[in-house]
Amino acid sequence: MARGRTQRTATVGVAEHGNSAVLVTVAPGGELLDRRRIDLTDGGLPTHPHHHEGSWAVGRYLNTPGARALSLADAVALVELVRASAARGARESLEALAAAVALPIASIAIRVCPELPPTTEERIADNRAQTFADSVMYREALAAAAKARGWSVHWYDRERVFRDAATALGRDDVNDLLHAMGRSIGPPWQAIHKLAAAAAIAATAHPAPRATTG
Repeated sequence: MARGRTQRTATVGVAEHGNSAVLVTVAPGGELLDRRRIDLTDGGLPTHPHHHEGSWAVGRYLNTPGARALSLADAVALVELVRASAARGARESLEALAAAVALPIASIAIRVCPELPPTTEERIADNRAQTFADSVMYREALAAAAKARGWSVHWYDRERVFRDAATALGRDDVNDLLHAMGRSIGPPWQAIHKLAAAAAIAATAHPAPRATTG
């Protein structure tokens, strides 16, 4: 039986900021397909439950405006509530993106996560870990939602992603390409959008298995 023709696939680059993220989707070769900002959690929930409410529960930052005393158990429960909301938000956001983009999406690029203690309680108690734990939670939600859709996940290093993007396209740099992307789509096109675009381009050097037709 003859093998089907390979189908071009798209890659999504993610640049997260708090509980929101910018997603930039590109085709092979760096053609811009989509740019959007998503919110991962419900509006009534805190955005940094490890860093804020968790810290208050263990006695940190209680003299800051808005701080309140609460138990560690309540802080952990709040983190889990936010985590579940982020999981839903990630699933719904990626579903909407996949429906809007002309090419099938095969992969996503997300900023690499630092190593953290395994439990929520430990992450809250660790002074260093609590500063990263919320961002990691949101990145992990997007990664899980992408994997559930069958997308491959590429973890990028923010310090080298622009160099990696240039290498993926065989260029010395990608500044001109990113500038042209911004002109083509119009504002907003800020540093966070360029980061997401570079991440998507860099991930094309690690291609996911292509879909087949026929």
